[in-house]
Amino acid sequence: MMLSAALMLGGVASAQKVAFEEYDLDNGLHVILHNDPSAPTVVTSVMYHVGAKDEQPDRTGFAHFFEHLLFEGTENIKRGEWFKIVTGNGGVNNANTTEDRTYYYEVFPSNNLELGLWMEAERLLHPVINQIGVDTQNEVVKEEKRLRYDNSPYGQILPQVKKNMFKNHPYRWTTIGSMEHLDAAKLEEFQAFNKKFYIPNNAVLVVAGDFKPEQAKEWIQKYFGVIPKGTPIKRATFEEAPITETIKANFEDPNIQLPMLVTAYRTPSMKTREARILDMISSILSDGKSSRMYKKIVDDKKMALQIGAFNYSQEDHGTYILYGLPQSPFTAANLLAEIDEEIVKLQTELISDKDLQKLQNQFDNQYVNSNSTIEGIASNLATYHLLYGDVNLINTEIEMYHSITREEIREVAKKYLNPNQRMVLDYVPVKDKSQN
Repeated sequence: MMLSAALMLGGVASAQKVAFEEYDLDNGLHVILHNDPSAPTVVTSVMYHVGAKDEQPDRTGFAHFFEHLLFEGTENIKRGEWFKIVTGNGGVNNANTTEDRTYYYEVFPSNNLELGLWMEAERLLHPVINQIGVDTQNEVVKEEKRLRYDNSPYGQILPQVKKNMFKNHPYRWTTIGSMEHLDAAKLEEFQAFNKKFYIPNNAVLVVAGDFKPEQAKEWIQKYFGVIPKGTPIKRATFEEAPITETIKANFEDPNIQLPMLVTAYRTPSMKTREARILDMISSILSDGKSSRMYKKIVDDKKMALQIGAFNYSQEDHGTYILYGLPQSPFTAANLLAEIDEEIVKLQTELISDKDLQKLQNQFDNQYVNSNSTIEGIASNLATYHLLYGDVNLINTEIEMYHSITREEIREVAKKYLNPNQRMVLDYVPVKDKSQN
């Protein structure tokens, strides 16, 4: 088994090796170039080390708000013109925000690399942050919150989990934040947020795809090299006391008819080996219909309509979340007992060599898929530099997964997945007041 795994790993590694070059501009902007002429497209992307965790507790939602606001226009791109320029030149673009970072990118035909670089430099050097833009995006964000959280069935699971799992850390709120906070914020506060975080020495620029490296470097220097370095950011650190007894919480959701079991455990930073082991544990328990929990609780015992788990990985802490929809006459408590039985098995019995091989195959597939597009590679290069501090993890992280042993899986399950270290959320429909 070990030989076949090693051979397979060698095949995956050699087939998927991602070549890159990296360097810094004088203003602190980190640049990563990945040249791949196999398709006539090029990605320009910038990731900023600012997310929801960098917000003030009474001004949540700023990082995500900026993801919208910085498409409003610049001194040289008129309001409403950004998307027209991109589509008019055969490109697509997007942006996304997490608790830890904000990411912007364009995909253009390769002959438009200079345009992509100019646009991202404009966003950084000349953004127009005015009241009309703030008011416009305020309405857009409110509508997004209504769709994704307020009016969506089970849309409050993540906000409720975060609120109960973290007491000090800013991970206790969601990236969408509070509409009241955004409404209360003055224009100067948005401008100050931009000045603090949108600086070259808090960002990484990735160019990936079909381009001439020397030409790309010239343009990068021309457009980004002139941007002044910002004041280095001092980040606060937040201590969270360990969870030593079960946190019990409840929430009534007006958008659902069926109750849901939700339980969560606090886990270590995604940069740690243990976080990768928890990824594997999540796969064993709930990744697909052949997983242990799905097979037992949904297929065999027909106790649940759905069961699942995911390791919500973040820069400072993770949260391992399990959920299930009980099938009548079974209850959330019944599901929790079954889940606990599966976790205890992981804590006391080693998984088989065959199961370990299957797991490694799953992670090989994920690895290949995540680097199967230029967009995926650009995002991975930026993430591994900015949040992990090692760009080459794009090539070596898979080896870490391959080196995880059956014993480690058992030990990490024992260390983090105990009943006294979790939150149990009673997530139920709104009670019918007329029956009281």
